[in-house]
Amino acid sequence: MPQNPLRIAMISYHTCPLATLGGKNTGGMNVYVRELTHHLGRAGVHVDVFTRSENEHVPHVLHDLGYGNRVVHIPAGPEYHLPKEELVNYIPQFVEGILDFARDKDLKYDLIHSHYWMSGIASIELQKAWHTPIISMFHTLQKLKNQIARSDEEREGLYRIEGEERVIQYSDRIVAATPAEETQLTSLYHTDPDKLCIIPPGVDTSRFYPIPADEAKDVIGIPAKDRMLLFVGRIEPLKGVDTLVRAIAHMRSLGVLGRCPHYLAVIGGEPTASPENMDAEMIRLQELCKSLGIGDLVVFLGKRDQNLLPYYYSASEVVIMPSRYESFGMVALEAMACGIPVVASQVGGLAYLVQDNVTGVLVPDGDPIILGETLTKLIRDSELRGQLGLQANLYSQDFSWDIIARKIKNLYDEVCLSEELPVN
Repeated sequence: MPQNPLRIAMISYHTCPLATLGGKNTGGMNVYVRELTHHLGRAGVHVDVFTRSENEHVPHVLHDLGYGNRVVHIPAGPEYHLPKEELVNYIPQFVEGILDFARDKDLKYDLIHSHYWMSGIASIELQKAWHTPIISMFHTLQKLKNQIARSDEEREGLYRIEGEERVIQYSDRIVAATPAEETQLTSLYHTDPDKLCIIPPGVDTSRFYPIPADEAKDVIGIPAKDRMLLFVGRIEPLKGVDTLVRAIAHMRSLGVLGRCPHYLAVIGGEPTASPENMDAEMIRLQELCKSLGIGDLVVFLGKRDQNLLPYYYSASEVVIMPSRYESFGMVALEAMACGIPVVASQVGGLAYLVQDNVTGVLVPDGDPIILGETLTKLIRDSELRGQLGLQANLYSQDFSWDIIARKIKNLYDEVCLSEELPVN
């Protein structure tokens, strides 16, 4: 077994863990890689996170994650954002860049930990060069996304499914975030159960904790009397923001929001981009708000720095996750750690994470009427919100990153030890 500290090559090809949240390819996975790396560093594990460079003006090596751990931006193709379907073409160049970095620094890694299928494809080539075991995480699975896709734009080509299947074949172990994802991997991809283990993502309980609402509102610059509902996430069809917008319209039609003055704040995307540069889903949502006559009730805030999120959560009364698919739901976990109840679709990881009528409320996905009725009940009952929020905060403590990072490190030790045991 390798002497401590373990040296891990963390592969996050298509998205940088240091990127501002709310962009097209930035979300829970960014938070996961960043927080896991930071807490592994605290536990004495050395990690180099390799990601594709998207900005030639950003230094290629940064130490922002602490404990000697690095984020290494590897030039692979043009150094700006590219659609995922184009990124596949630059994986070989990305791999060569990692190999060059390791040779230049005279580094040997004990294990490769890959995130998302394209990182997995890169890891297979690294494994051939380094003879190093691979632990893979998918974060989302295309076969499942295809089952709920409503348009061709939401489906990726067969190349992704074939890529996921190849990554499964070559991985020594695969981490599933929830029992639901474990079932999906075995039923849809026929994954060997012996390769699978369940370790959920974590939450930084030193950052996400209950802040008095008046203090939180003061920090983010909203009046103390404001009553805010909150959505945080990428602006894409799978996130179900259109269902939430329709729920707000339904609540207004019943006069609810007149008696209980609230508005919906949406964090994510670029709502002020020029029309030619604005994302199609953002355009669709803004037009939907106008057509439903609720433009005054929905505020699109755009991207927000991760350090401000605890204030936004604590300033809100309810956080809503109306997703049609969610492999885990880190926003829900962050909100719960801040003592805020979550209303979430009963899908994927959300059905595992949010305990119905204990830490929040689960609703059918795609049903604005039930969602609106649930939100109405919660905003009218401060005692219920307080009870759910308190229980949510207590439940979230079991997902502290210190606990989760320890489980991941134990998995690293197990895989590295199995590599050294003699074969009978």
